[in-house]
Amino acid sequence: MPIIEVKKEIISPVETVYEILNDYLALPRWNIIVTECTQLESKKYFLKTNVGDITNTEVENIPNKKMTSVQEGSPMQKIGYIFEPKGNTTLVTLWAEFELDDQKEIMEMAGDLFLKSLKVYTDYLSAGGNPEEYKKSFSKIKKA
Repeated sequence: MPIIEVKKEIISPVETVYEILNDYLALPRWNIIVTECTQLESKKYFLKTNVGDITNTEVENIPNKKMTSVQEGSPMQKIGYIFEPKGNTTLVTLWAEFELDDQKEIMEMAGDLFLKSLKVYTDYLSAGGNPEEYKKSFSKIKKA
């Protein structure tokens, strides 16, 4: 099964980055792809996205270290994050397994867009922004 790996340095402590990614119900607030999130059961979430509906089931969660989920309805069948703290910044590695090798370029673009969404949101919070007032902006995310 093909795998992609995308990295982004986030200027925020690992605890903050982990906390944001671990709050699945808040994904629609900042993730450019996710429009709605409903918890189905413990560690299982239904995501409405602008590319289709996805059921995400968390299979591994080691706080501030790594997270892994399996997904139904998504070309990314398994997705994970690895957190590497570097002082007041965090190197986040997003990796994903997918079915078809010819999807690699689009999967890398999706992973990059996801990490850019995370970066813009953490930058907003670091600047004192109120999470309840955050407005997703594709133009800001695209430039991140």
